[in-house]
Amino acid sequence: MKTPCPFCAHVLTGRKSAVGTRVACPACERSFYWSDARRSGDTFVVYDLETTGLDPAYDEFIQLAAMRFSSGRLRPEDTFASFAKPRVPISSFIEGYTGIGNRHVKDAARPEEVLLKFAAWAGDATLIAHNGLRFDSKFLAETCRRHRLPTRAVESIDTIHMSKMAFGRARGTGHSLDHLVSRLKIDQHGVRRHDARGDVEILGRVVLGLAQRLDLDHALNGVPRHPALLPSA
Repeated sequence: MKTPCPFCAHVLTGRKSAVGTRVACPACERSFYWSDARRSGDTFVVYDLETTGLDPAYDEFIQLAAMRFSSGRLRPEDTFASFAKPRVPISSFIEGYTGIGNRHVKDAARPEEVLLKFAAWAGDATLIAHNGLRFDSKFLAETCRRHRLPTRAVESIDTIHMSKMAFGRARGTGHSLDHLVSRLKIDQHGVRRHDARGDVEILGRVVLGLAQRLDLDHALNGVPRHPALLPSA
């Protein structure tokens, strides 16, 4: 695959697996992160789900929270947050882990209704989630499939990929959200963890910290993307 140098427009050729690695342009000798495409959009939606379990084929999300991230800045004044009422009771284990019980969701909309509202709020922004490739994106897609919602494809970033770019892939290098909070010295004071609203606030700070550490542009060029699905209506 080919990618142009963002500084001198010299075209480099390499493998798709090079996406997310730092390379030096032989023409101008400046370095940049290899990207499968140069993007100009600078608006992202950092989001987090809490669910009834780990299996998207059976479980449902019970809370969705998000915060907009644009032009290299978090926008705490522009957020989305909603409980969702699942079709199976929330277990005592999940309530103990997340703090969310059946009483919190008894008057909430169903997950598919919350997802429709979230999709309208998110618009065409690129999504960002921690472990999104293996977890959050699968719940979004399965919610659409289960309820036969018309879908549209959006790009999504997994912050685990950003973590590997920043801290390497050596065996034993942890890339959990807790690892990132510790490495980036993120202030968690007053924030409730394992609640989507608290976790998305922490994740937003992590995204900002990683972007600054990696010296990324506002479009986060060079960070690998994966396809995700949102309702189209």
